Amino acid sequence: MSLSFLAKSPFVPNAHSALRHLALFTALALIAQNGAQGRMAKLALASNHEIHHEAVWRVVELEVLPWIRDATVVGALRQQNASHQGFTQDDVEALDAKWRQELLADERPLIDAVLATELSQFLKRIRAESDGLLTEIFVVDRFGLNVGQSDVTSDYWQGDEAKWQKTFLQGVGAVFIDKVEEDESTQQFQAQVSLAIADPDTTEVIGSVTIGVDVDMAMDLES
Repeated sequence: MSLSFLAKSPFVPNAHSALRHLALFTALALIAQNGAQGRMAKLALASNHEIHHEAVWRVVELEVLPWIRDATVVGALRQQNASHQGFTQDDVEALDAKWRQELLADERPLIDAVLATELSQFLKRIRAESDGLLTEIFVVDRFGLNVGQSDVTSDYWQGDEAKWQKTFLQGVGAVFIDKVEEDESTQQFQAQVSLAIADPDTTEVIGSVTIGVDVDMAMDLES
């Protein structure tokens, strides 16, 4: 494993930390082969704040920053922010309630409309081209409502969650990396990373994006 990225990472302040991370990554590779106990130990290491933040941030640099200000993303955010101008909290919650109801219904006009947008198709392609590294992607407007997504989310309004509050509300450059969680069905370790999205013409924050990252694969990038 190269130490060059570890030494330069904003999450790793010095060479001593880089060496400590190297030892932990080495241990991670060894215990990953030891069945259930290895999975438990791997989760403990992956949940280490600095280690998983660094691995996820590396994925952001490689797989997210190149497209986050793409015209498809920015254009969709501008359009939905304009169309939702004047929305009240009651309007937002009514749409969220409709989305949740449609999750259990045969007909899903709102969900299907969002999944059919150009932005959603764009995000689906990005997820597919990541070969499993990115597990989900969704872009959210200034009201906390989904604009486009690679997969169906459990709700339409993200405005009551940290992924939106710690990015959109914090301004340009805001990043929030959530804790690692294990998907019991796939035994994958995943973490969500969210970023504020600024309009390239005005530098005003116009939305946010949340990306699910397979932490196992993210760590392997550095091994």
